[in-house]
Amino acid sequence: MDMSIETIKRPLASPFVITGYTFTHLNAVWVTLRDGVHQGRGEGVGMYYLGETPFTMTQQLESVRGAVEAGATKADVQDLLPAGGARNAVDCALWDLECKQSGATIWNLLRITPQPLVTVATVGLGTPQEMAAKARAFDAYPTLKIKLSDDAPLEKLTAIREARPDATLVIDVNQGWNFFELTKYLPALAALDVAFVEQPLARGADDELSGFSSPIAIGADESCIDLSEYADSASKYDVINIKLDKCGGLTEALRIVEAAQADGKDLMVGNMTGTSLSMAPSYVIGQFCRFVDIDGPLLLESDIKPGLSYGAGGVVSIPEPSLWG
Repeated sequence: MDMSIETIKRPLASPFVITGYTFTHLNAVWVTLRDGVHQGRGEGVGMYYLGETPFTMTQQLESVRGAVEAGATKADVQDLLPAGGARNAVDCALWDLECKQSGATIWNLLRITPQPLVTVATVGLGTPQEMAAKARAFDAYPTLKIKLSDDAPLEKLTAIREARPDATLVIDVNQGWNFFELTKYLPALAALDVAFVEQPLARGADDELSGFSSPIAIGADESCIDLSEYADSASKYDVINIKLDKCGGLTEALRIVEAAQADGKDLMVGNMTGTSLSMAPSYVIGQFCRFVDIDGPLLLESDIKPGLSYGAGGVVSIPEPSLWG
């Protein structure tokens, strides 16, 4: 087996602003595994808030090169690498390679009949006027994911609701509020018909959500990295956001799905930006989710080819095997 590692830097169409951070480029790693006949690919973006970069992910991947090239399995990789972007890249490459070697699609391997997914379109932070204009520009998307912070969140959300009275709105605070602010804003959020509040509180500072009754579903993103953190998050949150770059690949993501389904939890699939190569394995997890956020390529100046197709109504095409799986 040969493993190649490539660093990817692609500009975004415009700066993308969330609480405490502005993205201007996609910075990722690609892993390609070749057995002499077939190849499998995976993309890792990693978690910026835990210090992951293409450099740190490449270091991790180089540390397991020998094991991977000697034939490490997906199960082996779970022990060789921690959760994060590096493991995601190699895990997804192994899934893709297995598909190519067997002549089966990912849907055949997992015994899933894929259904087309409808993704959200994400509106980054800006002025109320800027955010409302972006919401109108996404008029083909029935669900909008709105980035908010502690800077005039209700003013911004009201402007968006006026611009898109038809849209289902979910909001993502990226750890930007405290518990007092959350409880203060919730009545207005309910009045604006917000469907879901994602990660309002800081990771590690969300104990007040235990036993808290909210009029709107509250979801964990940064608070639930992988399966080891699932049980604690499930005791506090209504929705669990699964991101392959957080949990370290499709293998772990499927385990979280199984645990959440047993508990009757709602799920969301999310992304850390990325090309269609990142979104394709996330599409698998999206089959089990109430909320689907696989709009990473919409934020890029250009996607890879072949890529996913984003059509009317926010419908995303089922990945072709030539892309992944």
